[in-house]
Amino acid sequence: MTNEHMHELTSRRTFAIISHPDAGKTTLTEKLLLLGGSIRSAGTVKAKKSGKYATSDWMEIEKQRGISVTSSVMQFFYRGHHVNIVDTPGHQDFSEDTYRTLTAVDSAVMVIDGTKGIEAQTIKLFKVCRMRGIPILTFINKLDREGKEPLELLEEIEEVLGIESYPVTWPIGMGKRFQGTYDRFAKKIEVYRGNEESLFVDFDGENISDEVRQYVDASMLEPLSDELMLLEEAGNEFSVEKVKNGELTPVFFGSAIANFGVQSFFNSFLQLTQPPQPRMSSAGKIDIDYPHFSGFVFKIQANMNPAHRDRIAFLRVCSGKFERGMTVTLSRTGRKIKLGQSQQFLAADRETVDEAYPGDIIGLYDAGTYQIGDTIVGDGQAFQFEALPKFPPELFMKVRAKNALKHKHFDKGMTQLVQEGAVQLYRTPFFGDYILGAVGELQFQVFEYRMKAEYGVDLEFTPMRHSIAKWIPKDKVEKVSTDSRIILVEDLEGNPVLLFENDFVHRLFQDKNPDIKLMSILES
Repeated sequence: MTNEHMHELTSRRTFAIISHPDAGKTTLTEKLLLLGGSIRSAGTVKAKKSGKYATSDWMEIEKQRGISVTSSVMQFFYRGHHVNIVDTPGHQDFSEDTYRTLTAVDSAVMVIDGTKGIEAQTIKLFKVCRMRGIPILTFINKLDREGKEPLELLEEIEEVLGIESYPVTWPIGMGKRFQGTYDRFAKKIEVYRGNEESLFVDFDGENISDEVRQYVDASMLEPLSDELMLLEEAGNEFSVEKVKNGELTPVFFGSAIANFGVQSFFNSFLQLTQPPQPRMSSAGKIDIDYPHFSGFVFKIQANMNPAHRDRIAFLRVCSGKFERGMTVTLSRTGRKIKLGQSQQFLAADRETVDEAYPGDIIGLYDAGTYQIGDTIVGDGQAFQFEALPKFPPELFMKVRAKNALKHKHFDKGMTQLVQEGAVQLYRTPFFGDYILGAVGELQFQVFEYRMKAEYGVDLEFTPMRHSIAKWIPKDKVEKVSTDSRIILVEDLEGNPVLLFENDFVHRLFQDKNPDIKLMSILES
């Protein structure tokens, strides 16, 4: 491996920003893009009156409703590092998109609202990160508002999330009394000055200089010294190894909306996180220095450019070097493909990319070739990376086009949007009725909006009482008697699936048919 190639590998940082809705995740993303020079002014998720929207929220419905409903991929350079950042949906209805995204990153930034503390979605996402051993850095946001006490927030992180914490920065006051943060590594106070740039003052944590007294109220200084002493004596020891293993989370305090503490946090982030990591495959561990190109598709997005009705497959590069125009093999089918159209992103904006290295996320033009979870390999041995997680729907709706003359557009829209993975599609064997399955109600609303906006099709939904989907072996279908409580359908690949009204009906079926092994979608 050449020195140039090694430099490219070690300079990569690929991470996801995850949180509960409204914690400030997308605002933090904007400030990082601003820091990297990718944008000139940061929009906020809810900046409707000003006409500025978050760069990472590119869908029209995201701008209108002030939410993120799809993962956005962005790249920028900062301090000699090539940064790949993924802003994920905070809304729990889109948790599957978030979970899949976590398979494509090497670390995660968890944003916690300092006024609310740990919230339900935060717990779910942390568990997935822990399960995958992903290093987690925590940014506690909104310190310029009155919120929970810092020690209480650390206690929540440790007790609710089950991970050790180490506050790298420590707040001095909060809300109207917020004066800044103390960096325990740099031994400096970052002074909060509202809309003005931060000012840094040396402070060893004990000896209070005249300069410190000039910028920090005297009433804050003694409590600050006491709290820092408490952290040193009773707090966790810092361990880089524990951070790498996802056992300890470094914690930073700040305000994303005020752009305070963001740069200090990100500078530390680059030092505390790792370059791209090896990936498990059917051929064993694939190290980043494996000489041949490989990667996997973790996301598919239709109509990122509505004018061209395009479809993009997002690929995480895992080994080797990607070069535009190279010929690769799609492991699932053995088909040879020439990768002539490749792009990198700043949300919906894109530019052609000629080469990419492990850790990079690139977009491949997709004419219906790829599926989520596909492995793509260059020369050398063919293999498959580990399967991406799938999650069973909990809500089901029959769906049809209101205007029968729009059937062609309806079929195209259904096929393309379902392949993105946000909703799952089933069809009844005889009548061919369309049934959509989703984790949450918002997924149906976004699906309906996009079918109208992108394909010109108005939908009519009929809610169903069913709440459980299970695969059934094809050779057992004839033994099943169905009724209104148990419906036989087929999934997108034509596999038979039983939809059960509720858990009681499902258990009753299993008791009556112990020889039929039903399979959860999670195990696919």
